[in-house]
Amino acid sequence: MLGVHHSAICTSDVERSLRFWRDGLGLRELFDHTFTGDWPGLFGAKSDRLRSVFPGDPQLPDCGIVELVQLPGADEAPPAHPAPRHGFFLLSLQRDVDETLSALAALGFTDDVRRITMPAPGGKTVPMAVITAPDGVLVELIGPAK
Repeated sequence: MLGVHHSAICTSDVERSLRFWRDGLGLRELFDHTFTGDWPGLFGAKSDRLRSVFPGDPQLPDCGIVELVQLPGADEAPPAHPAPRHGFFLLSLQRDVDETLSALAALGFTDDVRRITMPAPGGKTVPMAVITAPDGVLVELIGPAK
């Protein structure tokens, strides 16, 4: 089967990241396991232990997962407000923008929120926002066309 199964984020704080992805964005924890393996050989990691937590949608357990990876000895997180650069840019999610930003704000995630409204076909508009998740990953929220 072709398709994107998951995207992985190396996190410095799994519990903080879970509050963002699970509690703030509504994903559910599908999997939490610590693996011992040749992570130094595969990823250049400093440890042979890796904790993997999979927040996702229980109705679609084989796609759209955000893997939170905890690797002991990983470098510190990037700056909280990174500028666009070549390589990984952002994760984009379809969500009610106002509702999602309110849920995130209630959990203390209020830094670096940017909002716009884009024109859409048929004279409609689409609300959009970008927020920086823990460990510097940009998350784009795209609401339904109105």
